[in-house]
Amino acid sequence: MGMTLVEKILAKASGRSVVEPGENIWVNVDLLMTHDVCGPGTIGVFKREFGADAKVWDPEKIVLIPDHYIFTADQRANRNVDILRDFAKEQSIKYFYDITDLSNFKANPDYKGVCHIALAQEGHTRPGEVLFGTDSHTCNAGAFGQFATGIGNTDAGFIMGTGKLLIKVPATMRFVLDGEMPPYLLAKDLILQIIGDISVAGATYRTMEFAGEAVERMTMEERMTLCNMVIEAGGKNGTIAPDETTFEYVRARTDKPFEAVYTDSDAKFYSEHHYDVSKLEPVVAKPHSPDNRATARECSDVKINRAYIGSCTGGKTEDFFHAAQVLKGHKVKVPTYIVPATQKVYEDLFKIKYQEQTLSEIFLEAGCIEPAAPSCAACLGGPKDTFGRMNEPEICVSTTNRNFPGRMGHKEAGIYLASPFTAAASALTGYVTDPREFL
Repeated sequence: MGMTLVEKILAKASGRSVVEPGENIWVNVDLLMTHDVCGPGTIGVFKREFGADAKVWDPEKIVLIPDHYIFTADQRANRNVDILRDFAKEQSIKYFYDITDLSNFKANPDYKGVCHIALAQEGHTRPGEVLFGTDSHTCNAGAFGQFATGIGNTDAGFIMGTGKLLIKVPATMRFVLDGEMPPYLLAKDLILQIIGDISVAGATYRTMEFAGEAVERMTMEERMTLCNMVIEAGGKNGTIAPDETTFEYVRARTDKPFEAVYTDSDAKFYSEHHYDVSKLEPVVAKPHSPDNRATARECSDVKINRAYIGSCTGGKTEDFFHAAQVLKGHKVKVPTYIVPATQKVYEDLFKIKYQEQTLSEIFLEAGCIEPAAPSCAACLGGPKDTFGRMNEPEICVSTTNRNFPGRMGHKEAGIYLASPFTAAASALTGYVTDPREFL
């Protein structure tokens, strides 16, 4: 019997010809990523279990990315980055994207920003490989046809010492997205639609494989949005078969070899779900769960206090381009935060144009707050001086990925998850707004 894309990757990584869902297998790891929030804990586990003077299994297969709590005066947050720096030097870690001057992120040529987007932009996400990261949204990299998932500090510490991990092979749920994408829909609408259908526990410890003509026509950044949020359905990982779009993106960023694999025609799936995207409409996830779905127009009476466009899910270059399409020529009615995911995205805001204006010019003319330094910023709340953090019980429309109580700061704040189109449209009216009013 045939295997799915993920089963093939895990079979190869475990030195076997065949694996089946439910089997526990040892896999060889191609890349381990950790950041400033979980890195110190991971390093602590590694040193405790392997010895204070132990060496990591491969200093070229570990990526250290400070990104979460960076632009803050909080001494504990700053100390976390110091710990990463000391460890990178001690272990001769090749890929450490350091930041030392917090007053001017542009003065730090190595600093990238949000780990999941930086991994892709720096060529670390390659088809057929196994990537683990100490962050639940590591599944973002599944967009490149690889097995990528989040793990805890203990597992990461073990990988640091051995380059291996014992995992259970996940069963695969297949989501086939066919039809022509309407001009008012984005990948964020599709994944919120799916999570609303299957619930936040609907894919627990399973692979979510996305296929169909709508997916094949997507850019890499839109594919990343789909895979990024599988964890919000409880998924172990998400994946999309690599194609020329994938290869073009990867080869432009790395010359390392890779081997693409594909799901067999006779592969067995846990379940199959089919969508005609042409029949869908803009949706949001209401507080306080990513599966609390409603159409944007059903929430048109919800008054908001702010809009937030950023994060690994919603702070990529194309996300800002989409927001600019809506904001062009209009004025926002609520504070609107612009948080690029990486330095590269920040630079794009000042280079890429829509109707003869740069994205940054469009945002500033619309009355948005000046684009922030690239980081996770308020997506994970953070210290009280974090840019965009919700320190009051306000209502926000956000392109981020989670809306649990306290996720962006105040425990009584309400977060409506939405696409960049919907977030921008809502910023213009001061209410949750269907972007079709402006597109």
